[in-house]
Amino acid sequence: MKNKENLYASIPYVDKKVSRIFAGTAFSPIQDGADGTDFFEAALANGINAFDTARVYMEAEHSFGNWLEKSGRREEVVILSKCGHPDAMWNKRVNEKEMRKDLKKSLEELKTDYIDIYILHRDDPDIDVAVAVETFNAMHEEGSIGAFGASNWMHTRIEEANEYAYKHNLIPFSVSSPNFCLARQVEDPWGGGCVNISGPENQEARAWYEKNQMPVIAYASLGRGFFSGRMKSEYADHASDYLDSFAMTGYACSDNFERLRRCEIIAEKHGVTVAQIAMNWIFSHPLNIFAIASMSKADRMKANREALLLQLSDEEIAYLDLETPEFCG
Repeated sequence: MKNKENLYASIPYVDKKVSRIFAGTAFSPIQDGADGTDFFEAALANGINAFDTARVYMEAEHSFGNWLEKSGRREEVVILSKCGHPDAMWNKRVNEKEMRKDLKKSLEELKTDYIDIYILHRDDPDIDVAVAVETFNAMHEEGSIGAFGASNWMHTRIEEANEYAYKHNLIPFSVSSPNFCLARQVEDPWGGGCVNISGPENQEARAWYEKNQMPVIAYASLGRGFFSGRMKSEYADHASDYLDSFAMTGYACSDNFERLRRCEIIAEKHGVTVAQIAMNWIFSHPLNIFAIASMSKADRMKANREALLLQLSDEEIAYLDLETPEFCG
């Protein structure tokens, strides 16, 4: 099967190499604003130079910005941040005023004058795509952002946005961040507007991404801890002891526990971890894939990096996808 033997790749409008794995910052104590020096330095030491954050990740941007200022390593890292998330009352905020408000605050918290990759956190299907395209282009022209795109946008909306950009000689969306992982997302974990491209029902979306080779920066790449290795397939009856409410809502179903069981079998065969098998499954697809993973320990960062080098067979992939009854290899 195809994998990504090189840890780094290029993303249009980002002038640095970008690690295939993004270190996520949406976890405690980073999002509580604590000193994240050990975490950020460990990521870089393990070859992970891309970091995922967002305006709504509590104090994550503040923690990251403090480290950036103190370390002086701004030009070594790639920052992805997000704007336009609905407010506390779930009012939609995909408009120029709110996008610029978020950008201003993010730049202040991150203690930088530009963000390498800037994306909308949610869509508002009621607004014209021109709003997002024009606003992002203005930010790019001002030098505040590099690449831009969307998280949780349907591929059809991204295509519509890019058709507008081409027609008006503007820069198109060049990245997308949907949910994509071995565990199918059976329900929206975060209250509305989440988009995932896993499972047979989303084959059309994956075909679009494969054809266009738009960078896909997959969030919840391990099913929000479902494939972390902490939870075993035999724990299905008391999974809430190991998974938070979001993971329970999004991923706790019988098919996913079967995927976990099969993942355990393949991991034992290769002498690796469940997380490494689940991570490699993502990179086995013919998409231009990057994966966001929240990993507080250096050994897990190293393991996720090494997962790119595994070689899973077509038979193993089919088995993990529940396409065959049992694995005989």
